[in-house]
Amino acid sequence: MSDRGGIFAGDDPFAIARSWLAEAEASEINDPNAIALATVDAGGLPNVRMVLLKEIEAQSFVFFTNYESAKAEELEQSGKAAFVMHWKSLRRQIRVRGTIIREDGPLADEYYASRSLKSRLGAWASQQSRPLSSRGALMAEVARVTARQGTNPARPPFWGGYRLTPLEIEFWADGAFRLHDRFRWRRDETAQEWRIQRLNP
Repeated sequence: MSDRGGIFAGDDPFAIARSWLAEAEASEINDPNAIALATVDAGGLPNVRMVLLKEIEAQSFVFFTNYESAKAEELEQSGKAAFVMHWKSLRRQIRVRGTIIREDGPLADEYYASRSLKSRLGAWASQQSRPLSSRGALMAEVARVTARQGTNPARPPFWGGYRLTPLEIEFWADGAFRLHDRFRWRRDETAQEWRIQRLNP
């Protein structure tokens, strides 16, 4: 594609995504790896929330959560998700849609171990997405978990990662007079080659 140069250049969309994220890490004030993750419930009603993207692999994007949360239930039920990363400082965004599988092995163990002790204990204590009587009740559960788990808790069996393998990735950059640049990478199956199209703003 003759006019796909500059920040859009390259034959690997994951490399482009890693490059954009690296730029954002130097300019975005908070959480440059934040994504708005979209799922649908069993009735088809959409849900969206912010989570932190932790890895851009060779063929997928990885994030972590509680497997008993509402988002995990929806991910497991549909096997599909979408997200958008938006960087106000760069005036760019990346939109991704694709299929989901669990990352419940060494990568999940490694990331869990890298978190602060309080975050690791919090993962044990929180029954994510379920009703909570008070903050005091949550803090009491954190204290109970701390007494049980100690200072080196193992990863909870109900906590781990998800790997989103995209069927579609769109790179968007702000343009003058709202004449933005948009390039969509699309494939029908993950084993196929990407088809790249410039889109109208």
